[in-house]
Amino acid sequence: MAKVFGATSTTDEVLSNINLKGKRILVTGVSAGLGVETARSLAAHGGHIVGAVRDLAKAELATTQVRQAAASSGGDLELVELDLANLSSVRACADGLLAKDDLFDLVIANAGVMATPFGHTADGFETQFGTNHLGHFVFVNRIAPLIRAGGRLINLSSAGHRRSNVDLDDPNFERTPYDPFIAYGRSKTANILFSVAFDRRHREHGVRAAAVHPGGIQTELGRHMDPGALQQLVDQINQQLAAAGKPPFQWKTIPQGAATSVWAGVVAPADEIGGLYCENCHVDQIVADDVPINAAMEGVRAYALDPTTAEALWKKSEELVGESF
Repeated sequence: MAKVFGATSTTDEVLSNINLKGKRILVTGVSAGLGVETARSLAAHGGHIVGAVRDLAKAELATTQVRQAAASSGGDLELVELDLANLSSVRACADGLLAKDDLFDLVIANAGVMATPFGHTADGFETQFGTNHLGHFVFVNRIAPLIRAGGRLINLSSAGHRRSNVDLDDPNFERTPYDPFIAYGRSKTANILFSVAFDRRHREHGVRAAAVHPGGIQTELGRHMDPGALQQLVDQINQQLAAAGKPPFQWKTIPQGAATSVWAGVVAPADEIGGLYCENCHVDQIVADDVPINAAMEGVRAYALDPTTAEALWKKSEELVGESF
């Protein structure tokens, strides 16, 4: 009987007795927090990790434990430069990987930003939508031929997707008043919808895709938030949970937060997660739109899994980046 994991499971628990020797795994954002722990845990089980990072010098310092874990298990770590907020960098990184022609068993699109001040990427897209979705959209689609049959794509989303569906009429807030968390919600919904559409396109070739929510973890992702505003958000969450008769919110540790990524990537049966949204090491159920965002601490909004919206987002994304996949 397969072991059941949950909210408090760690990466090491999820990967217990898993042998990843000979497996090549690409993880974006391997310079802090979840990305480093994801890479460490996979390297500790023999995986060859390619870490795609914006700042190579920062990543070198941050991945000492990853290299140590790799050295003790026969794994490896290689770093490549990738700035998701600059499509020239995205395409250059993808082209470099394609030139090497080494296949991947797993791609984890982990990197991202949250609740940033209003701004734009190098290509003029709203920062969060451009970085979290469009950067990964171009990068993953370009390297898709390198994902071997039986491989997987795991996109990191968030419970924040429940704050907003995508807005394909105004993706860059040109007419909509900017709200950092609405923008974050849009980008995280886009991550799920991308998984839905990518899975539909590639499953007949044996490649599956899923989105995961790591949980609430205190990492560099929250660097744009004022500490007082963060506490206010936690207080609001707890008020809604109390009203729903549920226990208070609990922060996860980084190893607990990265557990769902590695569970979905190498442990869960591919057919059970393909095209779906996971958290706490299981596939989530749909939660109704009228349930307060924080009162349901688990669950995915139906709009984030809607195949029609997923196809519309794919088409809009191609139009925005000027490239068809």
